[in-house]
Amino acid sequence: MNILSIQSHVAYGHVGNASAVFPMQRLGVEVWPIHTVQFSNHTGYGAWRGRVFDGPAVEDLVAGIRERGVLGSCDGVLSGYMGSADIGTAILGAVAAVRAENPRALYACDPVIGDTGRGVYVRSGIAEFMADRAVPAADILTPNQFELDLLTGLTSSTLADAKRAVAALQARGPRVVLVTSLATDATPADAIDMLAGEGGTFWRVRTHRLDLSVNGAGDCIAALFLVHYARTRSAALALGMAAASVHGILRRTLAEGSREILTVAAQDEFVAPTETFPVETV
Repeated sequence: MNILSIQSHVAYGHVGNASAVFPMQRLGVEVWPIHTVQFSNHTGYGAWRGRVFDGPAVEDLVAGIRERGVLGSCDGVLSGYMGSADIGTAILGAVAAVRAENPRALYACDPVIGDTGRGVYVRSGIAEFMADRAVPAADILTPNQFELDLLTGLTSSTLADAKRAVAALQARGPRVVLVTSLATDATPADAIDMLAGEGGTFWRVRTHRLDLSVNGAGDCIAALFLVHYARTRSAALALGMAAASVHGILRRTLAEGSREILTVAAQDEFVAPTETFPVETV
């Protein structure tokens, strides 16, 4: 399997491609990473160095890959933090180029816009780009709860509300929606849910809530979900496998007291999670 992953990258730590590429490789996937930014570290530290790339830079790299004659063997495109609308346009151009060569290729979009407690943290125009152009183009969409509500204009305080919002997104294009970090009135205080919807059916995985705050977990789960879905074509199976792996990684990160997610040190969790969780039809 070959995946084209277009998102941010950091030299130190694990967010964006630095969080998504290695887990896919550990699962035996050939990854073609294109970075939309290259920073020394993620911005949560408050200071960083590096460069933000533009849309033409991304387009140039995609053109070079196309010239190798390999786009027909690309099984999917994964995108995350975009940085600017012109980068988003370049990503959708890459998706179109891949689909022209391989119509079965999947586009998984992690619509990075913001989060509960932080609000919108991307540049002006990105949220509108996600809603108007990225959502309709995606086969798989992986918003967090804040992004689910923002993209639909709905609220997801109950499970029924969350399912309604997922269905609203699917009506606009994506066949599969995975909601990460979901907390409804049915979620116990010591737990966190993930919800996946496909073909009118919904599944939930509930895991233990962990007392830590790290960056990059969302990038990791989007990558894992794409790979498992591409292999199984089952949102339920992909949900269960991705949730188990990410929970295992985060649990070990917490045990070590690390500020950075232990993508490498806990890599066995990607292939053989130490704990699995039931996938419920809801």
